[in-house]
Amino acid sequence: MKHFLGFFLSALFVTTQGAGSNLESIKNPDSVIKVTETVTGDTVYLNQPNGMVSFVEAAKAAMPAVVHIKIRFKNTQDYGASGSGVIISEDGYIATNNHVVENASQIDVTLPDKRTFKAKLIGRDPNTDLALIKVDADYLPIVKLGNSDVLQVGEWVLAIGFPLSLNTTVTAGIVSAKARSIGIINRQDQGAQQPSGSSAVESFIQTDAAINPGNSGGALVNTNGELIGINSAIASQTGSYAGYAFAIPVNLAKKILDDLKAYGTVRRGVLGVSFPAPAVEDQYMVQHGMNPSNVKGVYITGVQPESAAAAAGLKEGDIIQNIDGIQLNSSTEFSERIARHRPGDRIRLGYLRNNQTGTVSATLSGEGEATVPAKTRQPLGEIHSKLGATFAPLSNEVKQRFSIVAGVEVTNVLKGGFFDQIGIPPGTIIAFINGQSISSPKDIDEALLSAQSGMIRIFAIAPDGSKVVFDFSLGT
Repeated sequence: MKHFLGFFLSALFVTTQGAGSNLESIKNPDSVIKVTETVTGDTVYLNQPNGMVSFVEAAKAAMPAVVHIKIRFKNTQDYGASGSGVIISEDGYIATNNHVVENASQIDVTLPDKRTFKAKLIGRDPNTDLALIKVDADYLPIVKLGNSDVLQVGEWVLAIGFPLSLNTTVTAGIVSAKARSIGIINRQDQGAQQPSGSSAVESFIQTDAAINPGNSGGALVNTNGELIGINSAIASQTGSYAGYAFAIPVNLAKKILDDLKAYGTVRRGVLGVSFPAPAVEDQYMVQHGMNPSNVKGVYITGVQPESAAAAAGLKEGDIIQNIDGIQLNSSTEFSERIARHRPGDRIRLGYLRNNQTGTVSATLSGEGEATVPAKTRQPLGEIHSKLGATFAPLSNEVKQRFSIVAGVEVTNVLKGGFFDQIGIPPGTIIAFINGQSISSPKDIDEALLSAQSGMIRIFAIAPDGSKVVFDFSLGT
């Protein structure tokens, strides 16, 4: 059965109530379980009388700072889309999603107290689906920023926003998972122009708090009313809530928003390694004779020449186990940790090589600094040999079956090639390479040749209709 991964826009279908109980004063204090959070030292009340959890104070703290964003596009008089935003500074800076404000000619912001402002776009980052806007106002209510690193699966959270253009709405749920990658960023389902490259960072907080179109850019808060995520996407077959929602962790958002405020763009540190995409990570391990349960970290499939990783001495086949002492459990965590750094930042990496552990320091470069010299660029034939696959245009029957208008079908997979190694079967449809829509085998050639300075990200549709995203490096 096919699943739909989509961004929220209340007026557009883009393929790309609070369960709080207004309890009276606690009459039996002994019935309340109280613990001290070991990292922050905060007191957390795990339950209220009668086994109920109260979200009232958290909602009161956060709701005033969650705003309704309405968008007008060029040559239109009516609002074309809407979403939500979170006030993060008293002088009017507001965090939201890139896809909420992308291509907007006018951004209007309405506060819960009904005040309305025209907003200025400060900057956007499609690679994390974050954007920063500003209104001309002072002494605005703000949401206190929390710590998404200490967030735990099973913890209660509230989603606050303006779904379906309703007034402020609060819903409750739990954290279902952390560090989720769903292959949604840098897709072009609606033909919107996205930047080429492979810098998309997906390490979502997954929650079952009910979220619908219009919630995009809204707040995900903990029971202390602290912001721990920016709501961004849902997994659904219809475009409406179906039990799975995803938020950008606030610890990543802090860095991106700080960059947008200071520079108008994101200054992202680059290590220069490639690794299997999350969707095929375990399969890759098995096909290379490894037990995924024994690989505690990120398996490196390639190191870019002249990159920070190469300078530090990292090699293909290394398993990066920690960054600055923080244990890594998945490649999505790895991507997020790197994305929190700027060019010039120095990080320490713990790795495993040939059953021996080691530690190196790496000074991150900037995007575009680590490139393959022209004299080492590979002929197209060599690239195709690495892929180990042949392609053909889609038939009308295939287009109708998968409800798509473009793509290229994998007709044959050669033993030992990259596609064979990661288990990509014949019949797979290549839809995008580095954000570029693929309509013919020639498009694949052009995308591969233009991307030889870095890692390649391919968005594909498997024969059963499921979506997969996988990465590889031409520099290995």
